[in-house]
Amino acid sequence: MLKSLVFSLMAVQAAMGSRFAMYIDQYHTVDLPGSDQTQAITHAIMAFAPSKQFNTDSSFTPFETVETMRKRFGPDTKVMIAIGGWGDTAGFSDGAKDEASRTRYAKNVATMINNLGFDGVDIDWEYPGGNGEDYKKTPNSQKTGEIEAYPLFLQAIRDAIGKDKILSVAVPGKRGDMIAFTKEQGPKIWSSVDMVNVMSYDLMNRRDNVTNHHTSVAGSLDTIKAYKEIGLDTAKMNLGFAYYAKWFTTDPNSDCAEHPIGCAVVTLENPDGSDTGKSGALTFEKSTMASPPDNLKTSTDGTCGYAKGTKCPSVWKLVFLFSLLNSTKTLLGLTNPNSGTGDDFCQAGCLSDYGECKGISVTDSWRRALKDGKMDEQLGGQYYWDSTVNLFWTWDTPEIIDRKFKDIVAAEKLGGVMAWSLGEDTLNWEHLKEMQKGLVQ
Repeated sequence: MLKSLVFSLMAVQAAMGSRFAMYIDQYHTVDLPGSDQTQAITHAIMAFAPSKQFNTDSSFTPFETVETMRKRFGPDTKVMIAIGGWGDTAGFSDGAKDEASRTRYAKNVATMINNLGFDGVDIDWEYPGGNGEDYKKTPNSQKTGEIEAYPLFLQAIRDAIGKDKILSVAVPGKRGDMIAFTKEQGPKIWSSVDMVNVMSYDLMNRRDNVTNHHTSVAGSLDTIKAYKEIGLDTAKMNLGFAYYAKWFTTDPNSDCAEHPIGCAVVTLENPDGSDTGKSGALTFEKSTMASPPDNLKTSTDGTCGYAKGTKCPSVWKLVFLFSLLNSTKTLLGLTNPNSGTGDDFCQAGCLSDYGECKGISVTDSWRRALKDGKMDEQLGGQYYWDSTVNLFWTWDTPEIIDRKFKDIVAAEKLGGVMAWSLGEDTLNWEHLKEMQKGLVQ
């Protein structure tokens, strides 16, 4: 079935030029598919190179060689490198501040992609003008200069890499984060880039105080309209899809039973902008969703989890935590996304299949969500409120993906789609398959 969809999609792409950009992040490389399942992907974007890397002449080594990555896709797939990511803005701020710094940064980016054999670069600055991870430590008032510097920064990179290389940007999904994306600056930004990866997900995050869908049809459409309002040609847009669910702890005194959308959540962010551990995400991976082996043995060396194939010893009250996005690794302080130890990690939930949970079991709650989840027909989002542990879940289903293709991609005549990230859909490739089906239809 998947192969037939791929071949059909290739014919459609030849006729229409539909794009399918896919991020591949360094924390989710287990169980990646072979090229027979990824022929539909037109742009493979490896994530991430650190933003500070290119303020100097230092060399960069990606987590996998370009040659190895190319073998995972079809012969015509473009392989790119993404720079930045959530929480990594300092290098961009320094690199964009004046003409000399922009020229140096752009030259180093061009040297890197040429030496390593990349077909292009994706600038993932979250976000120019502020509202990034550091917004409490470095207020937006100190970043106003980035609004005018951002398009100049992109133009410098375009000039350095030339027209033969691809330049794309990842842009915020929430209107409140589009600080640098104004009617005045928009045209200057769009003129430098070949495509725009619209992050139409995480539309609910830890800065919100009531529940909402994190990537609904209505929310995604509003994001697209926001960029149309500032002059972005829909042909350059790639609608973003998330290969993960998100969960948020609701206020025990809230009215979630009667009004699950719009009910109060607990404090999800500390005064300094850090995470309280009361929200998170869960990827559609084998490591987080597949049932553990029947013969699971207890670890004897302190390492445990899906990758190790062992259960955490209860004497340590060990918790197996999961890697979700690139930010989760930093958020939870884990150097190994497939195993964890210590009580320090209990606050963000745990996966009870591989360890003893002294707090909430995210695994058990997620299974209830999958079984009893509900569709918000009006807004186009799947959700579930778990009254047993006061957790609100929000995620995409194949049905919602289908609606997005019909109501947004086709209706708005978008140039393509993108997803974060390939390695987060390894359970059965449900989301990947539905996106390929959507492009065919």
